[in-house]
Amino acid sequence: MTRQRATAIGFIAVLLWSFLALFTVGSAPVPPLQLNAICFGIGGGLGLIWTHFNGGLGQLRKIRWTVYAFGTLGIFGYHALYFSALRLAPAAEAGLIAYLWPLLIVLFSGLLPGEHLRRGHMLGGVLGFAGAALIILGGGANFSPENLPGFALAIACALTWSSYSVLSRRLGSVPTASVAVFCLASAVLSFGLHLSLETTQWPTTQIGWVSVLALGFGPVGAAFYVWDIGVKQGDIQLLGTSSYAAPLLSTVVLILAGVAEPSWSLGAAALLITGGAIIAARANT
Repeated sequence: MTRQRATAIGFIAVLLWSFLALFTVGSAPVPPLQLNAICFGIGGGLGLIWTHFNGGLGQLRKIRWTVYAFGTLGIFGYHALYFSALRLAPAAEAGLIAYLWPLLIVLFSGLLPGEHLRRGHMLGGVLGFAGAALIILGGGANFSPENLPGFALAIACALTWSSYSVLSRRLGSVPTASVAVFCLASAVLSFGLHLSLETTQWPTTQIGWVSVLALGFGPVGAAFYVWDIGVKQGDIQLLGTSSYAAPLLSTVVLILAGVAEPSWSLGAAALLITGGAIIAARANT
């Protein structure tokens, strides 16, 4: 596979993730942990089928259990927090805050051995967090104290995925087949916690069922596999920069679907977060 093709495959993940918020809203009233279990079950099952036909099942036995534990906690934690945030706060606002993770990856990577935090990183961080502050403190129509728990979970979501992504560099390269195990283990963990903490609810409309299935096949399924291929065999800097478009694309999708209303504050926040992330990324060049 050429570098250009791998990069193009990796970019598919960014496009899929831009629909994460829309499908999450459409899947209501399915509770977060139950939604986690269903989606990761679908995504993990697809991964095992793909791995089987590529003759890679034998690779799974050679991977250390610590890698499986780390990947499972990262993937499970991020989505449990994300789904919960979008249940407790307006989707566009919570989604934008959660999408601070590309910026945080750049900032945290500057603390790794051999890396340096430059002025561009700091400026990008200030702009990105200014965008999040504009969402929370902007006093818009969707702002109310009852949304604060959802905003807090969205911030925790961004911190979880960015920390997972940066720390994963220390684990070395593992085959893409391992992602299937991450997903299935996350499904089992989610299902167990769901039975203990939530009341089972199923989609009540056709749109709800389509949204749940779409999540499992796309943003919470195929996205992880194509992203893994892209970052391992493609241009990782280009992919990292392209991921900064996800919050803006996600907001545009929500507006086009009629879930969110366009507003100056929402648009300004999207530009601040995306622009800050791009500035931080360019500081590495």
